[in-house]
Amino acid sequence: MSATAAAPQLEAPIKIAVRDLTVRYGSTVALEDVSLDIPEHRVTALIGPSGCGKSTFLRCLNRMNDQIPGTRIEGRVTIDGMAVYDPGVDPVALRRRVGMVFQKSNPFPKSIYDNVAFGPRVHGVRDPVVLREIVERSLRQSALWEEAADRLDRSALDLSGGQQQRLCIARALAVEPEVLLMDEPASALDPIATAKIEELIQELKVDYTIVIVTHNMQQAARVSDFTAYFYLGRLIEFGPTEQLFTTPARQETEDYITGRFG
Repeated sequence: MSATAAAPQLEAPIKIAVRDLTVRYGSTVALEDVSLDIPEHRVTALIGPSGCGKSTFLRCLNRMNDQIPGTRIEGRVTIDGMAVYDPGVDPVALRRRVGMVFQKSNPFPKSIYDNVAFGPRVHGVRDPVVLREIVERSLRQSALWEEAADRLDRSALDLSGGQQQRLCIARALAVEPEVLLMDEPASALDPIATAKIEELIQELKVDYTIVIVTHNMQQAARVSDFTAYFYLGRLIEFGPTEQLFTTPARQETEDYITGRFG
């Protein structure tokens, strides 16, 4: 699919531009010739069957694939015009701009406070007053402050699964990223916790550009502004979510969305 076909008219500035992206793990082609524009302050959902390349694509946006031996990446990824894979780009600095929340909540075995303060401390923040302000702001943004304010010194492992995932979101927000990547952030949660995460995503897009991988097509329809359908490492279709779910341009997309395939 050409870059033009993959880039419908967007009603927001382009935050991330991907062109001709191909990713190989050894001899396995995980993504092939993907071109896609991700708009600023919108939620873009990546859908498709298991193994179609969604998570690989997501990890390309903050160079998490660098950590997988044998990975070869071709093509171009830019954020606000900065080429992510240029030799001079520091992956650690990039990941401060492009935060990530994983499928399984992974709080550190530390206090709630220390979990959120961890990133700012790594980046040199030492003033306890500033750290406290960052912790409170991040917990408020992740809708966890009311539940955690009186137990910041308690272990994060004492939180429920949904609370732990919101803590991980707070931890990602604490370093003030511009983009938030979410790899199936609610797949391990119950319906009530899932609803809180989805509501939070809608609130966060005011300040952040969000890209979410989800196997749940109803979730993609609820939370996203744009949706990209992947199959066998290729981008099949990309467009406004309502359009893609109601009048998809490609038969393959319709077959997947209606459950005839995948």
